[in-house]
Amino acid sequence: MNLRPHQARIIETMKRQDKGQILVPTGGGKTLCMIKDAESQFNSCNWGIINKQCDRKTIVIVAPRILLTQQLCEDFVSTLNVHPMLQYKVLHVHSGHTSYDTTTNANRIGNWCDENYRFNKIIFTTYHSLIRIMQSKIDVDTVYFDEAHNACGKSFSAGVVFFGAYSPRVYFFTATPKHTTNKYKLGMNNTNIFGEVICQVPAPELVENGYILPPKLQVTQLDKRDIDKPDRHFYEEDADIILSHLDKHNVNKLLVCARKTSQITNIISQSKLVTELYGRGFNWMYITARTGAVINGHKVSRQTFFKTINKWGRDDTKFVVIHHSILSEGINVIGLESALFLRSMNYIDISQTIGRVIRKGKPEKVFGLVCVPVYDKVGISTAKKVSAVIDTTFYKGEPAVSCATR
Repeated sequence: MNLRPHQARIIETMKRQDKGQILVPTGGGKTLCMIKDAESQFNSCNWGIINKQCDRKTIVIVAPRILLTQQLCEDFVSTLNVHPMLQYKVLHVHSGHTSYDTTTNANRIGNWCDENYRFNKIIFTTYHSLIRIMQSKIDVDTVYFDEAHNACGKSFSAGVVFFGAYSPRVYFFTATPKHTTNKYKLGMNNTNIFGEVICQVPAPELVENGYILPPKLQVTQLDKRDIDKPDRHFYEEDADIILSHLDKHNVNKLLVCARKTSQITNIISQSKLVTELYGRGFNWMYITARTGAVINGHKVSRQTFFKTINKWGRDDTKFVVIHHSILSEGINVIGLESALFLRSMNYIDISQTIGRVIRKGKPEKVFGLVCVPVYDKVGISTAKKVSAVIDTTFYKGEPAVSCATR
């Protein structure tokens, strides 16, 4: 697989620097950079040493969700190209189910590494379970933190601080770095843990080279809502917003960001949305942590959900997918043309959502459409935030940094 110029630049930087932040816009192909670096590490091993202290590498990949660890694992396994004599074993450290060895028990992690001492090792884990690897006391050579702004979460700090401080090689990948002015909280401006920014890829470079598309913001002014009307009326209005967006902008593959799970289920069950979508030749699907994945009214596994959405993204199937947060970050979804905000978001979630719709698709797709409906005072702050993110990232070429003050 050929590297793009910015990816080659990142990998060369990783050869020179053992630690730091790598800022890449969504759609910039950061996963391939991790894979190629791992490939280089594995192929540098000395096969002639086969005792228990043999020259084998252990690489840890940290992601915010179990679903993303599984996606990363698929990407690594399908792409890694190592010498036949330098093969690797895979372990997952989280509470999910995989076809590989999986555990959250620190002793079992250590035993697994001992049993596979002749092999290079890749361990996929979540921020939540990273501490189990620390507790196992295994030797780790390289750590890749994916969506590294999540590393600033208070409940993850022990594992992040440990590997940030003591791992021989550690890299923090994100499009949306998170800083803090509170000395008691973890922020990526803490260079003792996260290192300096060692490589930054500006979004305009990726747009200019044709790797991603520019976003286009559409703010839609709506009539004032009557708060005295029953809840069902609001779900009908939400349905009207979705349908109007499809019709007005000729969108065939739409991502809808809802406020909460109950809004999603009520739009589906208490409005005309489903009937109208079928009438327009659309399929529909939604996914939340509480309900799981649903396609056209049928509950399915998450694997089936993402296999289906990416199949539909590639072909001519028209669909609407509704979510609260699961699709905002990291998960690859092919072919989405537009995002519709029915809820407020912080700068990180906004930037990540924009990233879902700026991936290249069919030749007629020339931008990623981002729509924010506004009524009364609702939606105004979201529209301003979206505009600020687009200006910062796609015009100024800077990362969308968020800063916590409390």
